[in-house]
Amino acid sequence: MSLRRTRQLTLLVSFAVLASIPAMAQDAPAKHGRKYKAPPATSRIEVTVLKKFNGKPITNAAVIFDSTLNGKSEGSLEVKTDPEGKAAIDIIPTGSTVRVQVIASGFATFADEYVVDEPTRAIEVTMLRPQEQLSSYQDNDGKASSRKPGVQEPIRPTNPAAKPTAPPPAPQSTPQQPPAPPQDNTSRQ
Repeated sequence: MSLRRTRQLTLLVSFAVLASIPAMAQDAPAKHGRKYKAPPATSRIEVTVLKKFNGKPITNAAVIFDSTLNGKSEGSLEVKTDPEGKAAIDIIPTGSTVRVQVIASGFATFADEYVVDEPTRAIEVTMLRPQEQLSSYQDNDGKASSRKPGVQEPIRPTNPAAKPTAPPPAPQSTPQQPPAPPQDNTSRQ
């Protein structure tokens, strides 16, 4: 065979093979590997915690983020505030509802829900001193707490005319005999 004829046969066979490759690919079994699923877009939330009465930042306050997306809980995370009173988190999925709860020593707890639709969200929280407990039986508008924050001492009467009462006498009991000394069971030889 001539060289020219060999080249023609080679080309003809290669075209036949190339034409049959798509047909073979359709018959091949599908690959069952994991499919890549891109993580959802996230938003950055920055919470600034301030004292209501003077506007100064509160350091080391606990800021708790509890997020839900499409009715499913995404979990809760706690972040402490820095010396400027700021706490930031950047892993909350965009479009989720976030309950932000702030707990600081000496202040009433703050909680509110926010819908996070934007890539960044700044929230400013002003903390109040504890208020008197609300009651459905009396008007409670604007009453300050009767207890101060911190450790409370019990209220003791300060009536100087009242004499201290003597403690009750100790109950009488029969005196007990001291236990007998242990006997030595070893014999002497």
